[in-house]
Amino acid sequence: MEKEKQLLLLCCQLIERSLNWGDNSIWSNDDFEQLSKLIFEKTKVRLSISTLKRIWGKVRYDSYPTAATLNALARFLDYESWRDFRQQHQVNGVVEQNEQAIAIEQIPVPAAASKNRYKYWWLTVIPLLLLAAFYFASINRKKTPDLSTVKFSSKKTSDDLPNSVVFNYDASAFHSDSVYIQQSWDPRRRELVPGNGKQHTSIYYTPGHFIAKLVVNNRIVKQSVVFIKTKGWVGIVDHQPVPVYLSSAEIKGNGYMGITDSLMQQKLGTPVFNDTWLKFSNVREFPGIRADNFTMECTLRNTATPGQSVCRKADLTILGDGMAIVIPIVNKGCIANMGVLTGQYWIGGNDHDLSAFGCDFRQYQTLKCSVNNHRLKIYLNNKQIMDVEQKRSIGRIVGLRFEFEGPGQVKHYKLETPGAMVYEESF
Repeated sequence: MEKEKQLLLLCCQLIERSLNWGDNSIWSNDDFEQLSKLIFEKTKVRLSISTLKRIWGKVRYDSYPTAATLNALARFLDYESWRDFRQQHQVNGVVEQNEQAIAIEQIPVPAAASKNRYKYWWLTVIPLLLLAAFYFASINRKKTPDLSTVKFSSKKTSDDLPNSVVFNYDASAFHSDSVYIQQSWDPRRRELVPGNGKQHTSIYYTPGHFIAKLVVNNRIVKQSVVFIKTKGWVGIVDHQPVPVYLSSAEIKGNGYMGITDSLMQQKLGTPVFNDTWLKFSNVREFPGIRADNFTMECTLRNTATPGQSVCRKADLTILGDGMAIVIPIVNKGCIANMGVLTGQYWIGGNDHDLSAFGCDFRQYQTLKCSVNNHRLKIYLNNKQIMDVEQKRSIGRIVGLRFEFEGPGQVKHYKLETPGAMVYEESF
């Protein structure tokens, strides 16, 4: 899902370039209304103003857009579908934003026909434009504030969830009214703050290792680590606008960590759990574990019925302070709608054969991965199903997470660096 979000962000950036209306931070309600009209005129699909605002992060809303919405956005950029857009902007499953991808045409403006005698006018104009660009660039460089005068730090207010984080900042040297604090890598988690302000408080609902950013004039000028740990295992059900927190008693089963479908239905008020995620997180340091040489093995299963969750996905996530490894297993018929995050690379099921990741959740599944000699190997039920290069490690391991689309159970896990430290737990 992380890579899908990055693709959506790229799509928004390309639309902004095609419109040439300036940074979206200055867009008004009228701009979104005009964009809605343009999309309808070109695609015959009407996207509401509120939908567009959610996509552009103007309204807090964490659900992912529908397939119809994504297809409309892609067709607006002259792609056949969202799948076509995804394929064009992924190389070996990795989201790419190359110069060719972003050099798209702007929406045409009617102009008078050119005369032949002006055919080569640009040979004179372009050198003048280049000289002007260098001149203004040199002026801007002189005006760029000394970044050592810019301050940005963070302080947690508790050791629990949710967690409000106080940011102390000073971006006054920029004399800008475009100052944002961004919670993590996701630009949609930006909040506008006063350019001459000193403090801002933001709430984090989930644990993790986040790199908060101070963004001025659409440029990241400072960063601060926000490390929200857990005290052992924490169970959370994704829900908007606020997630559902589960007690330690609720997630303790008879020989497993998990919850029943009846409890999940009680918490959510619905018997259908498609695209609703149950997450068990243990976020902390794991001393003695090397991210470039470790194995992680677990026994788990998704316990939803096909009527409750069509694809019945289950993910193992290993969090690093730089990147993450995400390994999914899924109902065999849903392998096209999944992907593996190897840390640096995303391998999508739509353009790779990931059929080996399909399984039968009527039985517990044994999922294992190992990293050694710059190779990531993945095993399902003692059978190797993937072997890929890992040029860069995910950094220091700072968390484990099990995710289920619907109710699920974890029976056992073991994390170790061979010959060194071992972390093991049976529930």
